[in-house]
Amino acid sequence: MSDRPVVLVGQPLLGPLIPLLSAHYDAVPLWEETGHARLGEARAIVWAGEFPLEQALVEAMPRLGLIACFTVGYDGVDLEDARARGIAVTHGGDANAEDVADHAIGLILAHRRWIVEGDRQLRAGGWTIEAKTRTHSLRGARLGIVGMGGIGMATARRAEVMRMRIGWWGPRDKPDLPWPRAESLLALAQDSDILLVAARADESNRRMIDAGVMDALGPQGVLVNVARGQLVDEPALVEALRSGRLGGAALDVFDPEPTDPARWADVPNCVLTPHTGGATHEAVGRMASSLLANLAAHFAGDPLPNRIA
Repeated sequence: MSDRPVVLVGQPLLGPLIPLLSAHYDAVPLWEETGHARLGEARAIVWAGEFPLEQALVEAMPRLGLIACFTVGYDGVDLEDARARGIAVTHGGDANAEDVADHAIGLILAHRRWIVEGDRQLRAGGWTIEAKTRTHSLRGARLGIVGMGGIGMATARRAEVMRMRIGWWGPRDKPDLPWPRAESLLALAQDSDILLVAARADESNRRMIDAGVMDALGPQGVLVNVARGQLVDEPALVEALRSGRLGGAALDVFDPEPTDPARWADVPNCVLTPHTGGATHEAVGRMASSLLANLAAHFAGDPLPNRIA
């Protein structure tokens, strides 16, 4: 039997990490029969943090000392429970913040400049002299950002270069930021042409982008979400788009995922991407490096580089 630490790999989508981890650890895929047989030996588990980590699974691992989220998000992990059990939790830091910000700007451009719909029109033979389309400039557009963490700040910097006006709201003031904080989420929506959701998700803010926020954004406004689908009341969003109470939406995240394509088949004025905002080769490489650093520090008894609990 190997004397190397047993590290469980939680989901099949993380399977490509096993050869990388096997160079240093006894990496065991949880989804195979041997994975559950070795729960009692596991000293760490690698987890995709957007998925719920069931308490029963944690209880079945008495030697567990680290929940290492490969992803930047960790909303599927009960941090309070982990703290109570003395289990450390780490994540991927800001490994994909810049890439998600790029995607957010891409979604804004795609919707406001009619790029996706223009492509469809041209391919369908609908481009005629009579059908010439006008779109809206981004210069001077009011961008409201919900959540000013790494993604929010990276997007704001990009938007400033594009001469957009930046405002933001979050539950905690950040007086060092150069952009004004709105008095409330509703006030931010009322003062925005584009509302970007970039907040970290937890149970306290589920569906905080509700029908009232959408009405405040209004029939000319665009809602962009690159954070988590659960932050938006999706049925209310579909209804607001169909009724014209909201001008448009550009979404990279949904609730649940994968989303049912039939839900969006007849929903107007929306651009949709399949949660690819942070999925770049470079970001995945940075997350892998962060994961290895967190695991190495944990087993060496050193401070964890990206500890969250």
